[in-house]
Amino acid sequence: MSKPQTALVLGATGGIGGETALALSRHAWNIRALSRSAKPSPDSTGWDWVKGDALDRASVIAAAQGADAIVHAVNPPGYRNWATLVLPMIENTIAAAKSSGARILLPGTIYNYGPDAFPVLREDSPQNATTHKGKIRIALENKLEAAARDGIRCLIVRFGDFFGPKPGNSWFSQGMVKPHSPVKSISYPGGKGIGHDWAYLPDAGETFAQLMDREADLPDFARFHFRGVWDADGTQMIAAIRRVAGKPSLPARALPWFIFKVASPFNETMRELYAMRPLWETPIDLDNTRLAQFLGQEPHTPLDSAMETTLRGLGCLQ
Repeated sequence: MSKPQTALVLGATGGIGGETALALSRHAWNIRALSRSAKPSPDSTGWDWVKGDALDRASVIAAAQGADAIVHAVNPPGYRNWATLVLPMIENTIAAAKSSGARILLPGTIYNYGPDAFPVLREDSPQNATTHKGKIRIALENKLEAAARDGIRCLIVRFGDFFGPKPGNSWFSQGMVKPHSPVKSISYPGGKGIGHDWAYLPDAGETFAQLMDREADLPDFARFHFRGVWDADGTQMIAAIRRVAGKPSLPARALPWFIFKVASPFNETMRELYAMRPLWETPIDLDNTRLAQFLGQEPHTPLDSAMETTLRGLGCLQ
C-alpha cells in the first residue's frame, strides 16, 4: 500500500487555499498548513498546522520537507504592496520546492491578459496585461516557467472570479453581497450584456485534486484553464441569488465604480480595484478544452446548489 502524500498549503485559511486543502484531503492527502497564527480553521480536522510566514524563506523550506506538493495560495491582503510582496513569496515557494522535490500548485488569474487576448482566453493566449497587478502576475508565472526548466515541477490552473462559502478577497463576497447579513440587494460589477466567468471554490479545489491524482501524466510545467460558471450576459449569477434567497424581485444595481475612482489617489486598495474595471467591461471566457480532455470533464456543481452553499456559508441566508 502506497504511503499517503503530503501537501503543504500556503494560504489554507483563505478561499482557494482552504478549498484545495479540503479537496486534497478527500483524495487521501495529508495536509500541512502554514499560518502566521497557526490557528486552525473549523473544517481542518486532522491537518497539521505549522506556524510560519510565506515571506520567511527558512520557515517555508522547513515546512516543505517531506511534502509532495506545495499549494501557493497566498496574496497580500487588500491588494496592497503587491510590488514588494508577491514575487518574494513565490521565490520562497520555489526554493522550498527545490529543497523538497514537491510540485508547486498555483491558482492563476485573468489579470495576466489585455485587450489583445479577449474575449476567449486559452493557455497559449498572449499575456500582455495593461495593469500593474497583471504585470506582476505575469512575472510570477514566468518565474515558475523558469523553475520548471530547472526541474521544479509546476501546475497552474487559471480561474475566473471566485465565489464560495468563505469570505475573502473576491468580488462576490466583497461587492455583490454583504457577508453576515441577509441579502437585501445585489451590486454587480459588470456591464449589461457582458459575459463573465465565475469559479465555484469547491469545484476549483476539486480540480487541483483530480489533476494531482494524475500527477505522473503531467509535464514538468502544466497549465490549464477552468471555465466554471459562464454567465453569458451578466444576469445568471444575479438570477441564482434571487432564486436561492427566495426573493425574485431583489434589486440589482450597478457597482458604483465612481467611488473607487474618487478614492484611488488616497487608498491603494481602491486604486487596485478600480484598475480591474476593464475586466468587467468586456466578455472574458476561459476555454477549458485542454482541462476537459485531460480529466474527462471539468468538476461542476449545479449553480443553484453552489449558490445556496455560498450564501449560507457567508451568513446571507436566514
